[in-house]
Amino acid sequence: MDRRGRRARRLRRDACRGAGLFPPLVESESRLFPPRVAAQVRFLAVLTVRDEAAFLLEWLAHHRAVGFTDFLILSNDCSDGTDAMLDRLAEMGLCTHLRNDGPYDKGGIQFTGLKRASRHPLVQEADWIMAFDIDEFVNIHAGDHTLPALLAALPEATAITLTWRLFGSNDQPRFEDAPVTRRFTRAAPAVMHWPWRAAMFKTLFKNNGLYGKLGVHRPRQPVKERLDEARWFDGEGRELGAQFKTRRLFSNFGRSNTALAQLNHYAVGDMESFIVKAARGRAVHAEHSLDVDYWVERNYNTDEDSSILALDTPFRDELARLRADSRLAELHEAAVHWRKARFAELLLQEPYRALYGRLLQTPPSRPVPQGVARSLVAAGMQARATAQEL
Repeated sequence: MDRRGRRARRLRRDACRGAGLFPPLVESESRLFPPRVAAQVRFLAVLTVRDEAAFLLEWLAHHRAVGFTDFLILSNDCSDGTDAMLDRLAEMGLCTHLRNDGPYDKGGIQFTGLKRASRHPLVQEADWIMAFDIDEFVNIHAGDHTLPALLAALPEATAITLTWRLFGSNDQPRFEDAPVTRRFTRAAPAVMHWPWRAAMFKTLFKNNGLYGKLGVHRPRQPVKERLDEARWFDGEGRELGAQFKTRRLFSNFGRSNTALAQLNHYAVGDMESFIVKAARGRAVHAEHSLDVDYWVERNYNTDEDSSILALDTPFRDELARLRADSRLAELHEAAVHWRKARFAELLLQEPYRALYGRLLQTPPSRPVPQGVARSLVAAGMQARATAQEL
């Protein structure tokens, strides 16, 4: 690292410690979480959360096992102790916690948070960056299933799209305090023809100055004069076209996109958790409520996929170290209690009781056959062309 980089890191560390975010680790914590080797590649995960403390330790343990070295996590308006858990993790040196309590710009909570994150020193220092959500888990099939193995498989890439694989509810109505990645192993087929949302992706991108801002699905504000330097590849290992360098949000569907890597998306979870999620609202497109239509487009359970268990041993080691901290364990238990109490409270309200009843009556979603899907795609393209002519 050059002198400027070392100075920026020192200023960030000193400022954070001055604010009380990073007090020195005690000896026992230092043994549990050894310091990062300074020369290694820096992989930064950027996350925005609200009322997710019951799932946070699993998510963090998994992505430490995958190979992320830094975590910039923004929280807003938490009632379940998520913010307190993040403060504790920051004290332990395991993440940087920013509060994103508003005011929010017209893009909403998540866009505002990512705008704030874009200016943070951690973003400036990272070699590779990925912004994603707590119901999304990076699942790498290449090599030893880590981020360095993925980069080794795609050495020319400056950006890699990780396409969603949608995991359903496994017909589980009740919330349980158990890892999401172990509870839900039924998913959509590897090849989906409809809906197009099944082919959306999040992007792991090289932080080389080609893009100016973080985005929900992809980096934003490309430097047009440098776009020829961009080399985008998908999770299948195919190089992607020019549209992906500037605006695409979803992969080409109707084919596999995940031979090297995928993004496990546990968008629905169990039915009780979905009700709590619906009451919380969405961080993006907040004007759109979560209802049965959202559930139907994501609750696929046709195929078994337990490939994420390839990292089971390092994941369990990381999770055990996190749970060994008494304060984190206490906050986790409190969050589990909060989630159960919150569902019981919502069940007394007619809109959420009705939604829960509808979910109980809704069977798992059926993938749309290829022929029918083609007609839907054709109709959508025709509608778009007509709108552009008006």
